[in-house]
Amino acid sequence: MAPGDEFETELDAYREEVAHPLWRLFRAYTPGHTAWLAIGLVTSILAYGTLLVTPIVLGTTIDAVFTQESAYALPLVPDAWLPSGQVAQFWFSAAVVGGALLGGAVLQWVRGVAINYFAHGVMYAIRVDAYEKMQRLDMTFFDNKETGEVMSILNNDTSNLETFFDNALGDSVRIGVIVVGVTTALLYTNWQLALVTLGAVPLLVGFTWWFMRVIEPRYTRHRETIGDLNTRIENGLSGIELVKTTSTEEYENDRVRRVSRDVFDANMSVLKLSYFYRPGMELITGAALLATFILGGLWVFSGPPLFFSGELTTGEFVVFMLLTQRLTGPMAQLSSIVDWYENAKASGKRICGLMDVPVRIEDRPDAIALDDVDGRVASDDVTFAYDDGETVLDGVDIDAEPGETVAIVGPTGAGKSTVAKLLLRLYDVSDGAVRVDGHDVRDVRLADLRSSIGYVSQDTFLFDGTVADNIRYGRFDADREDVVAAAEAAEAHNFIQGLSEGYDTRVGERGVKLSGGQRQRIAIARTVLQDPEILLLDEATSAVDTETEYLIQRSLDRLAADRTTLVIAHRLSTIKDADTIAVLDEGEVVERGSHDELLAADGLYANLWGVQAGEIESLPEDFLARAAERPADRHT
Repeated sequence: MAPGDEFETELDAYREEVAHPLWRLFRAYTPGHTAWLAIGLVTSILAYGTLLVTPIVLGTTIDAVFTQESAYALPLVPDAWLPSGQVAQFWFSAAVVGGALLGGAVLQWVRGVAINYFAHGVMYAIRVDAYEKMQRLDMTFFDNKETGEVMSILNNDTSNLETFFDNALGDSVRIGVIVVGVTTALLYTNWQLALVTLGAVPLLVGFTWWFMRVIEPRYTRHRETIGDLNTRIENGLSGIELVKTTSTEEYENDRVRRVSRDVFDANMSVLKLSYFYRPGMELITGAALLATFILGGLWVFSGPPLFFSGELTTGEFVVFMLLTQRLTGPMAQLSSIVDWYENAKASGKRICGLMDVPVRIEDRPDAIALDDVDGRVASDDVTFAYDDGETVLDGVDIDAEPGETVAIVGPTGAGKSTVAKLLLRLYDVSDGAVRVDGHDVRDVRLADLRSSIGYVSQDTFLFDGTVADNIRYGRFDADREDVVAAAEAAEAHNFIQGLSEGYDTRVGERGVKLSGGQRQRIAIARTVLQDPEILLLDEATSAVDTETEYLIQRSLDRLAADRTTLVIAHRLSTIKDADTIAVLDEGEVVERGSHDELLAADGLYANLWGVQAGEIESLPEDFLARAAERPADRHT
């Protein structure tokens, strides 16, 4: 399927199709953590079962030892084990209660460790799988999806699942054990009075069902606003230099303030309903406790009230009150479990939606290895259009023989950078084929294809690490000598030595501690270390000063020697020595030839060259009019 008009992005469309997300994730990730889950569930049953020991033993002791209304007997304990004297029975009861308290504490510790190992293990596996899935998605997904939204899925949503599997799962077991145990004990002790106590259960179930139906869309909205907030904060921090240089701090503050208000409103919408539900649950369970106390007390005082019959001893009444108290707390706790469940369900839909987005660019089952690359590149009648129908390239043919340098030039929005992205197979062609050594890039292994291409773009990205780490990125086994040699070839060694810690200097997030030219030369050094057969340069010198451009160009010339090189450039002076120059305009190759041949043709290239060289003042009016209407290249 593809996202419909009613959905903003593809992720939104797939998320809406997700059914039973928590059950789906539970089935998918529990098998790897079954042992911890089993230990947690068994110890939960035993631990919460010990909570029933105290009221039952106390009730029996009151009737047998203090009021002597009945014989001393304990459920599941053989009569041969029970002492006969009152004092001995008293101390035996105390020992049983003490043992139950100690055993319960030990079991609770084991339960907590096991359930947390299970919950955190599941969270770890889901987060890693979600990140790995995100890494495999094609660039179209990232064109349409904001970074903060994806970060919210990987961080906040997985944490919500961990909370659910930890707290809600454990508490659900506790409530289940207590409800079953208390119900059994109450019915065994006095089934008539038990019906009064348990009469609240249908009301609690109905109230909970209504709450879950009403709260679900509110939790979905809450998760969406958190994603929007993360996106807004991430954008503001990433563009902090622009914010400061344009004095727009208050504008950005206002944008964060508005989206924060959306989070606040969505959160309060959830909380207001939750705080209505919780007191309601407590009121219903409290009413059941009060009814049990009144009717049971009257029964002890003056015999069976209303339509009840039979006898109720003091000890049985104490058991009822203590067990009913044990029941009311967990039943009121249902509100928190429902909260955790609905929150986790909304998060689970977002995670499953991400998992369901199809990976369109991946190795085919019969993908072939690309070994001993010669470097022959061909674009055969390539057409490319986005999902929204916007055509970027139409019938493009560009060939490069091994060792040749082919330049691709043209105005902004002509589709130059798209040619580079198709060669790297960041996108797939709509029609035609891109070939390397005669192989369609869709038929070869992605890792082989991309490792054979060295890509240097205008938008250099550096990770927050040392200079050496960034040069070594992609060739992690390279030693220091290789790193230094690559830096020297990229004209970067001298400035690196001048940094505070040389190659061990941290460059900061996105390399903010370095200048644009320094970042560019580190990127070139990284490509030198990669030693690719094909070199792809996308506006590699367009954002630096003349002196830095000279240094970068010299390193690029050295790198391009004896390699197949495709150069995308606005500055025509950098590509005038290329073997072939292809001129793109509106997605089509309109001119092709050497620099001298294109100048002699006196076409678009000659006009562009004349403007840059200062030989003519401007481009023709008809060209400027078309350029003004042309959409910008998304990848420039």
